[in-house]
Amino acid sequence: MSASDVRPAVPEWLLVPDDANALVEAVWPPEAARGDDGVLTIGGAPVTDLAQRFGTPLYVFDQDAVMAQARRVRAAFDAAAERHGTTARVYYASKAFLSTEVVRWVTAEGLAVDVATGGELAVALAAGADPARIGLHGNNKSRVELARAVELGVGSVIVDSLVEIDRLAEIAAERGAVQPVLVRVNSGVHAETHDFLATAHEDQKFGFALTDADAVVARIRELPSLRFLGLHCHIGSQIFGTAGFAESASRLVEVHARLLTGGDVPVLNLGGGFGIAYTSVDDPTDIEDLADGIVDAVARECAERGIPLPILAFEPGRAIVGRAGITLYEVGTTKAVRVADDLTRLYVSVDGGMSDNARPALYGAAYSARIASRTSAEPAALTRVVGRHCESGDIVVDAEYLPGDVAPGDLLAVPATGAYCFSLASNYNYVPRPPVVAVSNGLARVIVRGETIDDLLARDAGILTEGAE
Repeated sequence: MSASDVRPAVPEWLLVPDDANALVEAVWPPEAARGDDGVLTIGGAPVTDLAQRFGTPLYVFDQDAVMAQARRVRAAFDAAAERHGTTARVYYASKAFLSTEVVRWVTAEGLAVDVATGGELAVALAAGADPARIGLHGNNKSRVELARAVELGVGSVIVDSLVEIDRLAEIAAERGAVQPVLVRVNSGVHAETHDFLATAHEDQKFGFALTDADAVVARIRELPSLRFLGLHCHIGSQIFGTAGFAESASRLVEVHARLLTGGDVPVLNLGGGFGIAYTSVDDPTDIEDLADGIVDAVARECAERGIPLPILAFEPGRAIVGRAGITLYEVGTTKAVRVADDLTRLYVSVDGGMSDNARPALYGAAYSARIASRTSAEPAALTRVVGRHCESGDIVVDAEYLPGDVAPGDLLAVPATGAYCFSLASNYNYVPRPPVVAVSNGLARVIVRGETIDDLLARDAGILTEGAE
């Protein structure tokens, strides 16, 4: 193993802060602040009150921040599309975080909803979402899921294989329906954060190769129970800038133009993946700049080919809810560990971990943290926030500077956990999943109930109940 293969004890980007209590503005919910007593407030509610009332770990969402961001994203894409004489559709990518309440929040702001399973579809419907404003994704949708979508009149099914196309056509025909579909294609552009890589081929489970799109669409157009709407492409996640989208658009519009010779192609869906800030060095692109840059790129490609600009669709998820959420923990133990002759790291163990935030273990995702129940004048110490699970890789925040007197009983807050933390939560080590609380104007309420150990035991069919033989 070379030295370059070893993870550095301190990431190059992590600098000792002037104030280890300060909240980095772009990372925390917009209205996050500290009171005169040093206690962090979210949505106007002190986190000490939230912890006392609901316990820890605790997912906390600033409801007003979610709704304001949904409104901002929709306005940005509406304005960008209008400048070029077309319209935009914004779907909330529900896999980022899904509950009936968040569906109500985003649909109230004019967003449609994108789901990927029958379970996600059921939640959206329970929230009152209009089926005509739902898109159904997935590379292996079951017959039951497809039949449900057709019966409901789901606005679009994003088809992912020839098998699925024939299956969906049969289901729709049996019901005398015509199901609108988008075809998911791979443009060969992979965009991750600051860089993008353009390749000729895709080796992944989603979508069709762009070179196969013409034949796939021709097949759909032969089937009277399906109606082709357009192409769908998703190039990655946590993307900063518009370069990857522009490169992908040039490839998609080329195929889109060819497909117009065989019939209408009213929609082009460019997916989502817009990034947010997790740490002090992350510099995500403003949504207005993203919208303008992406729509301008598509407009240029269409103008060069002399074709009209289609309806443009987008699917942000993390960009809607990520920054609006935090996770609140209580510190259980601390332990100083000498990692080099001149370097000591303080391990701070909290009452959650990889069961409520799997992203650091899955992807090496970087997060930040702050003491939330007080401030401290102690010098900053290099820390690693770790969870309670029986895994050495159970890391919540790999590297952070916190006041050196962080101690058992302190509340610790990890920001930017609104996306993919609750969604990926598990019961590893038989740990119950935390509740989700929404806060608005200082008032908090549970929007997803937490689990108890009794809930987990109730699923174990081997436990004898009273009176059972």
